[in-house]
Amino acid sequence: MQIDGVGQISISVSDVSRAVEFYRDVLEIPFLFQVPGSPGMAFFDCDGTRLYIVQPENPDNVGSSVIYFTVESAHEAAEELKSRGVALESEPHIIHQTENYTLWMAFFRDPDDNLMAVMSEEGDLMG
Repeated sequence: MQIDGVGQISISVSDVSRAVEFYRDVLEIPFLFQVPGSPGMAFFDCDGTRLYIVQPENPDNVGSSVIYFTVESAHEAAEELKSRGVALESEPHIIHQTENYTLWMAFFRDPDDNLMAVMSEEGDLMG
């Protein structure tokens, strides 16, 4: 398994609309899109790394972050992590799919209980 970089970082916030105004208008980070509802979500492009703003259902989780490491294959990375004694929070699963790629993620925790993920954008594996 080789970590290729950081593909996404999530930040938990108490108010997504207020956070969008801050990150888009104050910090001027290029805004990608917003997903309404509960939990609210918004995405920004930080020079190729996605910044994922989310309002967690549990308000105690505000202020926490998740680092998403890019890998060639989330499936292979998950298997290698397990072989190294890492307990997965979730097996690789589809997060998003387009005509061009399928976004796979698998979640795990570091020794201090920080949530992490491996993510890969792979060819259409569904069809």
